[in-house]
Amino acid sequence: MTAAPLAAPARRADARRNREVVLRTAMRVFAEEGPEASLVHIAQRAGVGAGTVYRHFPSKDVLLEAVLAEHLDALVAGAGRWSARAAPGDALFGFLLEVIEKSAGRQYVCDALTGDRGWPRAVLAAAVRRFHEALERLLRDARQAGAIRADVRVDDLSALAVGGAALRAAHRDQDRGTRLVRLLLDGLRTRAVTEPEPFRDPPSPPRHETPRHCGECGAPLPVRTTGRPPRYCGSACRQRAHRRRLAG
Repeated sequence: MTAAPLAAPARRADARRNREVVLRTAMRVFAEEGPEASLVHIAQRAGVGAGTVYRHFPSKDVLLEAVLAEHLDALVAGAGRWSARAAPGDALFGFLLEVIEKSAGRQYVCDALTGDRGWPRAVLAAAVRRFHEALERLLRDARQAGAIRADVRVDDLSALAVGGAALRAAHRDQDRGTRLVRLLLDGLRTRAVTEPEPFRDPPSPPRHETPRHCGECGAPLPVRTTGRPPRYCGSACRQRAHRRRLAG
């Protein structure tokens, strides 16, 4: 009489384990072979019968949806870790780089990130919503900290993640691909630009840059192949600039 109550929980535990094995295997197979992989092949890789796969995931679309939702939820957890351990700007850009690296070469993931209407299922839609909410929080914090351009929106970042993943996957050199992605993300950062004060001597150019125009009147400067490059077109402009510095 006591065997039946014990058998039901055991069967449920076995079913949960089988589902987890199938899901994890499908994640690996889809990452390696794309969404064209068959359920029979996934069952073979998982070491279970095809019937077990179909019992938990009646079609490949249902299984792929579960894989996508799992992937997005893992990214959402990553957003929480970035927010807890880094400054707002670094958290946002670090998270975006993580999303790009983990989604590179997986077009079906990129389609989900941009809200592909071909996936209207409730499980995936909820996962996409959680992802965008996590991204919105990171963006809001970065914006409040002045670490990102004020005109950047969440859908911009989603599109950038998709483009960055494609760029990362297309480059033959993984390190250079990652470097290009970082340069792409850096374009969103704010930059402090210091304007020269009016009626003051302009700041000296960097050592590697030769001035091309007079710092006083703006006239073109003569080109010198030797010696220190001139900053003014002549003694009159040099003296006017000197007097203005003394007066300031």
